[in-house]
Amino acid sequence: MHEALLYEKQENKKVRCNACNHRCVIAESRRGICGVRENRDGKLYSLVYGKIIAEHIDPIEKKPLYHFMPGSFSLSIATAGCNFRCLHCQNADISQISKQGTGSSIQELGENKTPEKIVKHALDNKCPSISYTYTEPTIFVEFALDCMKLAKEEGLRNVWVSNGYMTKETLDLIAPYLDAANIDLKAFSEDFYQQVCGAKLKPILENLIEIKKRRIWLEITTLIIPGKNDSEKELKQIAEFIKKKLGSDTPWHVSRFFPYYKMKDVPPTPVEKVYQAVEIGKSVGLKYVYAGNV
Repeated sequence: MHEALLYEKQENKKVRCNACNHRCVIAESRRGICGVRENRDGKLYSLVYGKIIAEHIDPIEKKPLYHFMPGSFSLSIATAGCNFRCLHCQNADISQISKQGTGSSIQELGENKTPEKIVKHALDNKCPSISYTYTEPTIFVEFALDCMKLAKEEGLRNVWVSNGYMTKETLDLIAPYLDAANIDLKAFSEDFYQQVCGAKLKPILENLIEIKKRRIWLEITTLIIPGKNDSEKELKQIAEFIKKKLGSDTPWHVSRFFPYYKMKDVPPTPVEKVYQAVEIGKSVGLKYVYAGNV
């Protein structure tokens, strides 16, 4: 059990979590949307502090980051849980598992690790960075932040691979220690975010602009899903937003979708659609557009 950061006490032992833009109001003995932040007797606790459910050494390009420490390896970690419920999630086995069962069963997921162990693992394997990825790092911000602080002291870089739904309060906490981020800009419509992800688009656009202002290296990823976010108009809207608000030097990764989780009835993205997105990005003036999963 680890008391959470960024929450406010409310009446009748309720609490408001301010880690992500859902800003869940959580009754006593209940959890937020993410499934890993629980109100116990009027205090908010993280159920996954130090409960590492995935830990791998990956090429930095797998994040994907193509312009940040290219050719290096990054120690990549995650806990269970996510504040989105994406119908196409490729990591649903660990991101959505927290929304089932009790708090005690959630605490049994993953292997106990300390920030010291995580940083030592990175140093021992000559990884110059640690990536907080696979699930959404915002929901385990307490553990991520402790790792990030220690990593900085040891000369390591910190990377977030995120859906971009953190609050400004969370961004204020992590920004001094965050070196790079890859943020999913999954679509450019509120309908997509509400129906497919259970979230809103506007806070993500605001965070992207804020991350860029803070001079944190930023790359964007869009998974192109047939019939959902693949219109020429929407792809152009994303590209134009990146160009106008984030700068033409911000890399955009456009990736091919494959049927998974609750979207097994949706066909894979035609390869030509991915390359069409690349050309759209270049046509509006983006310098670095990359095709993924092709």
